[in-house]
Amino acid sequence: MTRTRLWLVLAFAGLLAAAMVAAGCGDDDDGDSGATTGEDIGTIEEGKLLVGTDTPYPPFEIGQPPDISGYDIEVMDAIAENLGLEVTYQDTSFDTIFRDVASGQFDIEAAASTITPARENTVDFSDPYYEAQQSLVVTTDSDIASTDDLAGKIVGAQDATTGETYANDETDASEVRGFPEGPDAIAALVTGQVDAVIIDLPVAADALEKESGIEIAEEIPTDELYGFAMAPGSPLVEAVDGALTELKDDGTITELYQKYFKTDPPDSVLEGTNEPT
Repeated sequence: MTRTRLWLVLAFAGLLAAAMVAAGCGDDDDGDSGATTGEDIGTIEEGKLLVGTDTPYPPFEIGQPPDISGYDIEVMDAIAENLGLEVTYQDTSFDTIFRDVASGQFDIEAAASTITPARENTVDFSDPYYEAQQSLVVTTDSDIASTDDLAGKIVGAQDATTGETYANDETDASEVRGFPEGPDAIAALVTGQVDAVIIDLPVAADALEKESGIEIAEEIPTDELYGFAMAPGSPLVEAVDGALTELKDDGTITELYQKYFKTDPPDSVLEGTNEPT
C-alpha cells in the first residue's frame, strides 16, 4: 500500500469515528430534550402541559388562572412536576370541556370530572384521584328534607354534571334548571330562583361556609370516581397514571385529601384503576 493510499484510509477512518461520536452526542441531546425521558408523551407542546379547567368550583378549583388553586389543581401540579412538565391552566366551559380535550385544544382537563361510560365515548380518563358523593342543598326554611320531596319542584344544578343527570333521572322535579357554574346554582337557591340544588358534597360544604340560610338536606351516596380526561389513545394517559401511582404511594394524595377534605382517601382512590374503553 502506498503512503497516499494509507493516508486516505486513515483519514476516512478518522472521519467515520468523528461522525459516530457526533451521532452519539446527538442521541444524548435528544434524550434530555423530552418532557420526561425524551419519548413523546402526547402533549401539544414539548415540555409543557396545557390543562383545561372550569372554575370556580371550590374546593376543587378556586380562583382564576393564573391565580388558581384547589385540590384538582394541586394534584395536577404534582403530576406535572413528576413528569417534568411546565403546567398552564386555561378556563373553559364544563359543558364543552370533554370535546375540547378530545379535539386537541388541551392536553388534559382537571375539572372535578366523574368517570362515566358516556364521557368515555369522547375521552380517555386517568385512574381515579377522588371519590365523590352528591348532596341536596336547600334553604334553612325549606320543607324539602330529601330527594323524595322534589316532586313539582325546580331543582338547580351545574350544566352537564352528574348532579344534573341525577336530578333529571332520579327525581320527580318539575324542572331541572342548569347553570354555567356550580356557585351560580347555589346563588339561584339563595335568591329563590330554584327550590333546591343537587351538587357535589364537598362543593356544598364549601358553600355552607360562605352562605347563610342554606343547609344540606341529604347526602346522596353515588360513589363517583373522578379522573383526568385526555384525548382517546393519547400516550399521556399512561404517563399520568404512572405519576398518580407514585403520588398515591408517596403520600401526596393522602396529604392533599387531608388538606382539602379533612379525611384520608378511600381504597377506591388509593388502589383504584381505570381502563379506558
